[in-house]
Amino acid sequence: MIPIEGRVPTRTAAFAGLGSVAYGIKDNGFSTFLLLFYNQVLGMDARLVSLALLIALVFDGLVDPLVGHVSDRTRTRFGRRLPFLYLAPIPLGIAWVLLWSPTGAPSFATLLVSAILVRGLVAACEVPSAALVAEISRDYDERTRLTRFRFVFAWGGGLLMLLLAYGVFLPNAMLAREGYRAFGIAGAILMAGCVLGSAIGLHRTIAGWPPQQASSGKGLLGSLGEIRESFSHPACLVVMAGIACAMTSQGITFALSNYLYLYVWRFTPTALQIFPVVLFGSVIGASLLAGPAQRRWGKAGAVAATAPLGMLFWVGPLLLRYGDLWAADGSTPALVAMFVCTLLANTFTVTSSIALWSMVADVVEASEEQTGRRSEGTLSAGAFLASKCATGLGIFAAGLLLSYAQLQPNARPDAVPAAVIDRLSLAYAVCTALLAVATALIARRFPIDRAAHEARLALLDKLAHSDPDAGGLHP
Repeated sequence: MIPIEGRVPTRTAAFAGLGSVAYGIKDNGFSTFLLLFYNQVLGMDARLVSLALLIALVFDGLVDPLVGHVSDRTRTRFGRRLPFLYLAPIPLGIAWVLLWSPTGAPSFATLLVSAILVRGLVAACEVPSAALVAEISRDYDERTRLTRFRFVFAWGGGLLMLLLAYGVFLPNAMLAREGYRAFGIAGAILMAGCVLGSAIGLHRTIAGWPPQQASSGKGLLGSLGEIRESFSHPACLVVMAGIACAMTSQGITFALSNYLYLYVWRFTPTALQIFPVVLFGSVIGASLLAGPAQRRWGKAGAVAATAPLGMLFWVGPLLLRYGDLWAADGSTPALVAMFVCTLLANTFTVTSSIALWSMVADVVEASEEQTGRRSEGTLSAGAFLASKCATGLGIFAAGLLLSYAQLQPNARPDAVPAAVIDRLSLAYAVCTALLAVATALIARRFPIDRAAHEARLALLDKLAHSDPDAGGLHP
C-alpha cells in the first residue's frame, strides 16, 4: 500500500485500532487474573506461576521478531499483514479458552505450554497489526493519532473484560473457578471477532501486492542478520529500553492489582465494578492529552514529563496510608480519593506510553535510511520483545514481592497482618518509583524529533524519485 497523505480517515484509524482489542484482553487477563487464578484458585505456588509466565513471555518475545520479519517479507495479493489477521484469530480464541479451563490438576508444564501457545498466537495478530501504524501514515502527528486509537481499543478491550469479570463472571466470588471458565469463553469471542473485524474493515485500504524489497539471500541466517541490523539502530535501542522500563512497572502493577484491591484498599463489590470505568476514563483523558503534550514537548519530552507524574499519583496514596494520613481502608472517603488519584496517575502514565509507542513508528524511516529496507513489522516486534520480556519480569517480580511480604495463599483480607500489607505496599512503591524515573531519563536520549523526522522523509523521497529501486514503500 501507499501511505495515506495528510489526515488518516477516522474510519481507517478506528479499524486499525480495533485489532488491538485482542492484545488488551490478553494483557489484562495475564497481568491481572492469571497469577491470582492459578495461585489462589487452583493452589499453585505463586513463584512457580510467576516463573511459568516469565518463561512464556521470553519465548513469546523471541517469536515476535520472526513474526515481524516474516510479515515484512510476505507478498500476497492481500498485502503483507492481512494473511496473519485472517488466519490467527480463531486458533487464538480456542487457546484462550483452554488456558482458563485447564483439565485435570494444574501443573507447571501445562500452564507453561498453554501460556506459550496463547502468546504466540497473539503475536501473530498483534505484531502485523501494530506495524500498520508506520505503514498507513508517515506523518509525525498522525502516527500518534493512530497509536491513540490503538491504546483506546486495547485498554477498552481489557477493561471491558475487567468490568465483566467483576460485575458478571466473578461478582462476590473472585476465588471461584467456574467464573474464570466463562471469563475465558467471553474473551475468546471478543478476541477473534475484533481481529477479524479489523482485517475486514481495513481490507480495501491495505490489500494489494506490496513492493518487492531486497533480501540478503542467505536464508535463516540472512533473516536473523536483517533483524539484528534493524534492532541495532540507536533510536531503536533507546525506545526499546524506555518501553522495557515502563512495561516492567506495568507488569508489577497489573499482577499485584487484585492483591492491592483486596488486601490493601478493601474494595467493595461496587467499587470493583466502578473501578474499570475510572480506568477507561483515564485512557480517554490520555488520548486527549497525548496530542497537546507532544506538540508542546515532542514525543520524548512528553514521556519525560508525564511518566514521573503518573508515578507520583500511583505511589502517593500508598505512602500517605503508611503514614496514617489516609482515610480508613474500605471507607467511602478512602475509595473516592483513591479513584481520583488513579484517574490522574493512569492518565499521565498512558500518555507517556502512547508517546513511547509512537516513537517506534518513527524509527522505521531511520532504519530505512541505514539499511535500505522498510521493516515496520520487525521494529514493531522489537518493541513487543522489550514489552513482553519486561512485563514477564514485572510479573515475576510481583511473585517475589508477594513472597517477600509473606502473604499466604488463600488468605482472607481481614486475617492478613498489617505488617504484611505494609511490606507489600512499600516494596511496590519503591519499584514503581525507580522504574518511572528510569523511563523518563531514557526517553530523553531518543534522537528523533519532529524536525529530524521530517528532514529524513524529505531525503528518502528524494532518493526514491532519483532511484526507483531504492527500497521502502516507494517502488
